[in-house]
Amino acid sequence: MIVKKIDSIFFVLLFFFFLMNCQKEKIVQNPNVLLICVDDLRPELKSFGADYISSPNIDALAEKGIKFQKHFVNSPSCGPSRYTLLTGQYGPAGNNALFSRAKKIKKGTQKVDKSIPEWFRTSGYTTVSVGKVSHHPGGRGGKNWNDSTKVEMPNAWDKHLMPVAEWEHPRGMMHGLANGEIRVKSGSMDVFQTIEGDDNIYPDGAITDEAVKQLGALASNKEKPFFLAVGIIKPHLPFGAPKTYYDRYDGVDLPEIKHPKKPKGRTTWHGSGEFMKYKRWGKNPNKDADFANEVRRHYAACVSYADAQVGKILAALKKTGADKNTIVVLWGDHGWHLGEHAIWGKHSLFEESLHAPLIIHYPGMKHEGTNTDAIVETVDIFPTLCDLAEIETPDYAHGASLKQILVEPNAKGHYAVSYNNKASTIRTSTHRMTLHKDGFVELYNHTAREKETKNIAEEHPELVKELKVKLSTKLKLK
Repeated sequence: MIVKKIDSIFFVLLFFFFLMNCQKEKIVQNPNVLLICVDDLRPELKSFGADYISSPNIDALAEKGIKFQKHFVNSPSCGPSRYTLLTGQYGPAGNNALFSRAKKIKKGTQKVDKSIPEWFRTSGYTTVSVGKVSHHPGGRGGKNWNDSTKVEMPNAWDKHLMPVAEWEHPRGMMHGLANGEIRVKSGSMDVFQTIEGDDNIYPDGAITDEAVKQLGALASNKEKPFFLAVGIIKPHLPFGAPKTYYDRYDGVDLPEIKHPKKPKGRTTWHGSGEFMKYKRWGKNPNKDADFANEVRRHYAACVSYADAQVGKILAALKKTGADKNTIVVLWGDHGWHLGEHAIWGKHSLFEESLHAPLIIHYPGMKHEGTNTDAIVETVDIFPTLCDLAEIETPDYAHGASLKQILVEPNAKGHYAVSYNNKASTIRTSTHRMTLHKDGFVELYNHTAREKETKNIAEEHPELVKELKVKLSTKLKLK
């Protein structure tokens, strides 16, 4: 009788430990998330069809993942674009969108939905941010963006890190050039620069080193999955990269700038104020073709420099062994005009400001290295990551999961909406319509040779009416 009782207790304990181990195994098998954000990155990469660009590390990731060739951001500026990424919701059009959200949280007078890192954090993840993930690198406010009492994303990160090295503070890093040079007055800082030295003579070297360090620490914890977001600053202005990257474009023929003239009639064209305020030695790229090509080469050098940082991060992930159980997303926060429509910068609602690269890889995916032409938008990333990580998707997310497209790249996408402070726009597989706040309409046919150089709104009132309804339906969620 005593032996039987002991045996019963033994089997109960054995069953209990079996359940505990199953639960432990379930936690271990939850996929990690590595989100890499690159500032001002056009989809001008070799993997996106730009043969003259040297981007071997991003291209290698693209060969393992799905390339979304028609991904559009929801706003052509850093702050509001990152707002949609990090909240999964359409929101304000200004760069202070996340700080405004933080004030609401601090007041506590209204419900504020959880951001994506906070959602994953409450789902058992360790969340860490390094570099420029939200609008301010390091996610803090104040004069030099290092005031810990002014947090851009409350409750989001277990660690929200921004190494500053010799650039003194996050603001200095954001607009820094080689060897600790900080922007004081834009007009006194060169719009582009190339200097001999290693990757750490520019700010992203320090960001990458910290990201690699955090990856090692996070991967060593086998009990808890991680959500690591890394924000690379380049190719943001001013364009600065070590000379070795600029030398890659020595003698390289650049493609012609498409539709380089200022558009006729009313559009969301602007005078490239962010670019023009830097020191340009009296030159204007819209009037000086040689200077325009120099600007483009320096931008390309910054892309290659950013690509090298991505390579170091992905190599570190592989070295830890955590790559076998990690979802990797590479995302550009918006596009950038390099002379198209006579614009040098972002902020317009033309295709060049809104079209940005998106690559997603996850363990076990079947269609590695495949392109998809499905139209998707940044706001879709939140529900997609929830879907891939097999955690609940919050009902307040405005986007749609892209998992079906990842499983079947020929699957249809949907239309994408974007906005700035003056207008909003909708992109379908064939057209773009832009609606100004006073009711003026731009309509462009992307199946025609003219694309976004010929406004055909007056000739197609029924299509305009249809697209207005679709645009309004989406933006009512804001």
